[in-house]
Amino acid sequence: MNTKMRVISVGKCLFACLLITYPTVNVYAEVSSAVINKFGRYEQPFSADSLWNSRPVEPSFASDEIPKSLYFPAVQEGEFSTGFFLAKPTDPPMVIKGRTGKAGLWDVDAESFRSDITIPHWPSNVVPAAGGDGHADVVDPVNRVIHSFYQLKSIGGQWTATQYAWTPLNGRGWGNPAHYFQGARATGVPAGAGVIRKHEVNDGDTMYRHALAMSLTNNGLAANPAYIYPATSADGFAAKDNYGKVPEGALLMLPSTFNLDKLKTPELKKIAATLKTYGAYVVDANYGTPFVIYVENGSGFNLHKAVWNNIAKVELDMIRQSLRQVISAKGWVDGNSKAFIPPKNFNLLSMRGQWQLKSEGPMGVFDTLQQAVVFNKTNASVIQVNSSGRGLSHTSWALPQQGKSYSLRAVTSGGGKLRFQIFDKTLKKLTFDSNELSDGQIITFEWPSQDFQPIVTAISGVGKSSSVSATLSEIVK
Repeated sequence: MNTKMRVISVGKCLFACLLITYPTVNVYAEVSSAVINKFGRYEQPFSADSLWNSRPVEPSFASDEIPKSLYFPAVQEGEFSTGFFLAKPTDPPMVIKGRTGKAGLWDVDAESFRSDITIPHWPSNVVPAAGGDGHADVVDPVNRVIHSFYQLKSIGGQWTATQYAWTPLNGRGWGNPAHYFQGARATGVPAGAGVIRKHEVNDGDTMYRHALAMSLTNNGLAANPAYIYPATSADGFAAKDNYGKVPEGALLMLPSTFNLDKLKTPELKKIAATLKTYGAYVVDANYGTPFVIYVENGSGFNLHKAVWNNIAKVELDMIRQSLRQVISAKGWVDGNSKAFIPPKNFNLLSMRGQWQLKSEGPMGVFDTLQQAVVFNKTNASVIQVNSSGRGLSHTSWALPQQGKSYSLRAVTSGGGKLRFQIFDKTLKKLTFDSNELSDGQIITFEWPSQDFQPIVTAISGVGKSSSVSATLSEIVK
């Protein structure tokens, strides 16, 4: 192997993630230190510099118009929106099982089925959306986690769901290449991200102080690319069914020249003002509606009230004709009105995937909440290998590239160790080997291959429980 590399030994680093027992320290890279009282809360989730809470400066737009479809555009709560439910510290835990007839509860980050998951605090007022998606987000402010469910349902007092994901309450509100699915929407975000909240509908403000969540139908959505930054995923049918121009993850806005005074419906004027300032991110697909902007269930928001509102219908179509995809901006301002550059360099390596035991002893298990392989107490070192490739980024805008420089850091506890190798499938040989790394050790190297297979080895500590994880990121000069 002729890969250039350098090993750096650093002091012990604290690795305390969101375990089932939830330690009080969270050092996830995506969690911003800029969080102040207003942000990272049930009322306004995510960090101040989350793109949900930020706005572009002097954006430039694509020219394509959102096309008409079977129905008129909509702003609504209902069966394909979600509720956002706040747990209290005194709320009891709840066991969520997989749906009857299914292989289990799909842990989308781990890419595996689980028989159940225990949520530490479960509010008594949880009501999933009535539609086929059955969305519901449960906010745990004690552990600062949003638990996001797909097809959640209570049957005879037992809660079941098809899919589960989670995201930090004070995080970015989007996935990253390693932890790429952090919610129930197609783009990997929580269903509650960007929704118009109940407490915001009649708050007297002239706009909503965050970007909105929007879906488009197939004639508006693009097939390739199916998604762009900041999204890390898209609907599975995108390549086959979509034939429009806008990828999921795109930010749509009204231009600064859009005349709000043309709108006579107060609810739409407030939404249009938001679309001029923050915009709306495309987070999902819908059937037959040019666009849908989502409102939290239980808000009472209704443009049409007792009778059909033809004025609102016309004004929604005016908004449709003027919405455009943002393709660039001169800058960004966060929720605290501070200029910043949205990050794109994230951890590329997860510990998910199929592990094979290479020694005696109980195999460690990937824990999505800890983002690590976790080993119970062992009397001898347990060695296991993952060559599935599922742990390395498959996010289209964050793929490792040959010739670029990367930094690998072992993040372990209890004496665990990590080893990372790259096998060149064309040359049929190893082109990189980090050798065993202990907690806090860093190795820098040049990515050696374009057609490759990553091989991750996790080695347990001895005599106590241990965990193994890592961060892998590009070195940006």
